[in-house]
Amino acid sequence: MNHKIKSIRPFIGAKDFEISRSFYRDLGFEETVLESNFSVFKSQETAFYLQDYYTKDWIENTMIFLEVDDVDRYYDELLALNLPEKYEGVKLTPIRNLDWGRECFLHDPSGVLWHFGEFK
Repeated sequence: MNHKIKSIRPFIGAKDFEISRSFYRDLGFEETVLESNFSVFKSQETAFYLQDYYTKDWIENTMIFLEVDDVDRYYDELLALNLPEKYEGVKLTPIRNLDWGRECFLHDPSGVLWHFGEFK
């Protein structure tokens, strides 16, 4: 196969769609409403779909890895947003140093686990 991939866009769900929409806008993503229960969130060429759909087992087992250029800067910016204080259930975990690189974690209001990492 000759892959000429332009993007990959995961679908994630939301326990409370309006709260999740607000959370992702606060996180710096630009929202385009596609339908009343379905939006796409973008930052440059990276995007994902948020849908007004929740199944506990699915959402709480969803993880997304977002590679960033500087984990320290990214973590400091996440701290400055005060997301755990603004949104119930949101958890920010400090940077871990691993064999392959470094990462920090952010649980969204529904339980989706985001990994923000930098490879060595």
